[in-house]
Amino acid sequence: MNSEPVNPYPLYVSLTISGLILLCGVILIPDLSIRQILARLLWPLTRLMLFITMGLIIGQVIEATGWTKTLAALARPLFRFGRLGDHCGAAFTAAFFSGVTANAMLLDFYKDGKITRKQLFLSNFINQLPAFFLHLPTTFFIVIPLTGWAGGIYFLITFSAVILRTVLFLVYGHFGLSPAAIENGHLESGELPRRERKFKDVWQRIKSRLPRRLAGIAVYVVPIYILVYMLNAMGMFQWLRETLSGFVVTAFMPMESLSVIILSFAAEFTSGFAAAGALLDAGVLTVKQTVIALLIGNILAFPVRAIRHQLPRYIGIFSPKMGSQILLLGQGFRITSIMVAGILYYYI
Repeated sequence: MNSEPVNPYPLYVSLTISGLILLCGVILIPDLSIRQILARLLWPLTRLMLFITMGLIIGQVIEATGWTKTLAALARPLFRFGRLGDHCGAAFTAAFFSGVTANAMLLDFYKDGKITRKQLFLSNFINQLPAFFLHLPTTFFIVIPLTGWAGGIYFLITFSAVILRTVLFLVYGHFGLSPAAIENGHLESGELPRRERKFKDVWQRIKSRLPRRLAGIAVYVVPIYILVYMLNAMGMFQWLRETLSGFVVTAFMPMESLSVIILSFAAEFTSGFAAAGALLDAGVLTVKQTVIALLIGNILAFPVRAIRHQLPRYIGIFSPKMGSQILLLGQGFRITSIMVAGILYYYI
């Protein structure tokens, strides 16, 4: 199998732009040191590229060895109902282990003509369900000790929102996609590589595709990641946090709840939950007010974090236009579903 040629010029342009952004940041941000750049920018960026590389390799191995059909079988009933097919079902199962791998598989299926653009979008949105479970063990055993019943209700509401989105996406696929879509996305046994395929053949497939895919991803990921880091260092996201948080305190929420929301923005999610737990234990907030404050913090904080952490990855794996569309639409659906679930909880 011949290797797909890599055009080096876009990568050269990307690295030049990245260097200029980095230089401007060093000049405009007086407190930015070389140690900070190495520890907080270059190392996280390198780690991100390593994870993306691993995800691409795993996706290629799954497809080349024939495990796509096995993974698809686990989600086949749901994805047949949603007219998304076996390829999307395989990516859904893979998303329980790696979101990068799932997205890389979806893009490969789309480029090979095995799924449509609409199937790709719907599958990515549905893959928020595996993503919820992927991060659940880490967050659950931190949040529950801090906030008790309020944290449990918060998880129940966010999980209900994920289920609501998933069901609606599947129903939309069932009625909105043509029957031909599922036939296009169905895996026939004859089209699959044999599982006993030699390691040499699998390795040749990876070598032929990986360099070009990785170079194409790096073209967008590196400059956007550096730009987002510099904007954050200049205080843009802090300003955005303070601006947005000023709109969330209303007649039904006491002023003290603002600290929960601000901390949900300003630091890692544990800070917001720690503040919520302290206010709850002190009797300042009721359980319901604590849950609503945490939900508001979630609604406002996660889109900002998505821009900071996920936008470079989505643009790199897909394309600037498609990656931005998928991310923004996905966040919009997530926010809407959490708002619906939160309003129902508040009034019931």
